[in-house]
Amino acid sequence: MSNCLTLKKSNCKNCYKCIRHCPVKAIRFSGNQAHIIGNECILCGQCFVVCPQNAKEIVDSTEKVKVLLQTGDPVIVSLAPSFVANYDAVGINTMRKAIKRLGFFDVEETAIGATIVKNEYERMLREDERDVIISSCCHSVNLLIQKHYPRALQYLAYVKSPMQAHCMDIKRRYPGAKTVFIGPCVAKKDEAEYYEGIVDAVLTFEELTKWLEEEGIGLDVELEKEENSRARFFPTTGGVLKTMSQDMPGYTYMAIDGIDNCIAALKDIISGNIHKCFIEMSACVGSCIAGPVMEKYHHTETVRDYITVASYAGAKDFEVEQPDFSELHKSFAIIDQRSVKPSDIEIQNVLRQMGKFKPAHELNCGSCGYNTCREKAIAIIQGKAEISMCLPYLKDKAESFSDSIVKNTPNGIVVVNEQLEVQQINDAARKIMNIRSASDIVGDQVIRILDPTPFINVMQKGMDIHNESVYLAEYKRFVEQSVIYDGDSHLLISIMRDITDEQGERERREQQTRHTIEVADNVVDKQMRIVQEIASLLGETAAETKIALAKLKESISDE
Repeated sequence: MSNCLTLKKSNCKNCYKCIRHCPVKAIRFSGNQAHIIGNECILCGQCFVVCPQNAKEIVDSTEKVKVLLQTGDPVIVSLAPSFVANYDAVGINTMRKAIKRLGFFDVEETAIGATIVKNEYERMLREDERDVIISSCCHSVNLLIQKHYPRALQYLAYVKSPMQAHCMDIKRRYPGAKTVFIGPCVAKKDEAEYYEGIVDAVLTFEELTKWLEEEGIGLDVELEKEENSRARFFPTTGGVLKTMSQDMPGYTYMAIDGIDNCIAALKDIISGNIHKCFIEMSACVGSCIAGPVMEKYHHTETVRDYITVASYAGAKDFEVEQPDFSELHKSFAIIDQRSVKPSDIEIQNVLRQMGKFKPAHELNCGSCGYNTCREKAIAIIQGKAEISMCLPYLKDKAESFSDSIVKNTPNGIVVVNEQLEVQQINDAARKIMNIRSASDIVGDQVIRILDPTPFINVMQKGMDIHNESVYLAEYKRFVEQSVIYDGDSHLLISIMRDITDEQGERERREQQTRHTIEVADNVVDKQMRIVQEIASLLGETAAETKIALAKLKESISDE
């Protein structure tokens, strides 16, 4: 498979959205980065469409086409019939004028090739005595069968795609010409490279639009009608069938779109439950008008686009020169998978590492992108996924770690929401407030156990409280309380350090100090009386004694 899809590593944010939407799980995660697995990818483009960071890129072929234009050979565009939906009802004549200004020799509709392919499908039904035939227009469906459901390969129509049939027809009519297909599909780039010599380059509608804008070329709204253009229906669901006669006795004609629906049908076909069917398969839900590189891929306008295509399509076929069926033959080879299925013991070992010790632990939530925990375990063994991709695993691990801290800290912790309802209380807080069980208070108003005023002030003023001494009279406890508001989680956290014993010790020391001061006062008063009685005998010595005793009293008071 060619490198049509690339990854901007700096943009990949490890969100797993691409693997959740990848129908064949052809994405590997390593070092918190997504990597496309080439021999498993079917180029449906879903990862490109859903990536919120634009980390997936489609390789730009504009420069390659510009080089073709410089060769001097006539370069002719095969324009996919979905263009009328992408460019808001702009017809082929307007598109031809605009694109020729870029230097192209001419522009034709790929729907011409679609008519050739439709004719070959009808011949196969009449002459080849096939049981089940699956259309081969969609390269992503072809890759799906080649890579993931090779047992259904025998049912695939060995017929070139409309893009190839048209470009082959162009080269027959214009010897030496180069062909460029322009459409809404990333898979066509791979198809053109793999089957060399038919399509020389592929552009997406986005690449064309960007090029036109750079050259200042506008598009005038003009939707001309042409009777011989029924194959313009091809890019819609059931569009192939609309162009076919559907008159083979005993045959059922059906259209299936979306990879998941195609997979279900392929399983049914392989199991032998389906017979005498012609099945039109499209990888995209809504078919090509909902292709990954339709410039309006982020809108849901499939119904409106269908109406646009239907109003543009005529009632009769394009007039074509039908080549011999041998010229339209296309071979499809099985593309082997490199991944080896692990043993049940290996799977169980990984499940245990993910915290899945019994079936009840396997939530199968799909947050990692895999449908079941077992599929995720297999992907881990195959090197496609990492254990850390399991959201419940990470959540349980984080909660276990935080719960361990909250449970074992000596500080009391009470968590309340913005409605002042208790959300969590740890053992230390329950001990401080003599609460028997957390269930006795969780969900109730905090006023039942604590003064709500600090919580209200913190919310209203936006200033946290740190280490404020509070006496909880109801519990006869002194605490240092901090109240913190977490705006992201909309929660208030009260952290209380029980300082009752420290407060008691402080009061005991203060009482001892007061007693010492009283004793010192008595001593000083007694000494003063003695000093006064013998003052006449001691003279200046009495004054010095008085000063010394006063300093002793002051020192004790300071303590």
